Amino acid sequence: IAKELLNGQQMVLLRAEDVNMSGSLYRAKLKYANFKRKKTNSNPRHGPFHQRAPSKILWRTIRGMVPHKTARGAAALDRLKCYEGVPHPFDRKKRMVIPAALKVLRLRPERKFCRLGDLSSLFGWKHQELIGRLEAQRKVKSEAFHKKKTSQVRAKKEAFKKVKVSAEDQKVLEAAGFA
Repeated sequence: IAKELLNGQQMVLLRAEDVNMSGSLYRAKLKYANFKRKKTNSNPRHGPFHQRAPSKILWRTIRGMVPHKTARGAAALDRLKCYEGVPHPFDRKKRMVIPAALKVLRLRPERKFCRLGDLSSLFGWKHQELIGRLEAQRKVKSEAFHKKKTSQVRAKKEAFKKVKVSAEDQKVLEAAGFA
């Protein structure tokens, strides 16, 4: 993701709460608790800030892979958007999966892993149930749309098979280069 951002690609990451992390939830909890302990001694409000939302944690993780203090890195980070769930403008658009980031390709089957949403909810993210409910509704709508679309495609193919072209129309098509 970081490499693509630096190459100038716009990226929108959806369903940040379902990102898998290697290692057990217990281990991830210890690591995040250790990170949460780090703060400015004189005034903790000066940072570092410990975000609880999965999208913000994912954004900060990617920030660590980008030279964000340079103009090039800041521009790359501006091209990145992270969201929990699939919000409105993106639920109607075609989505892509990054094959190199799939759990099947990254982790051996016997290894433990945890979800970012579970870690976030342990540290104070309050919207896991809400996002789960909204995602369930979206999946129902998406399934209905997919069934309707596949039936339309199937009907169109059958209609094309049933069409018979007359001999004179066939000659015109061949003359134009359509055989």
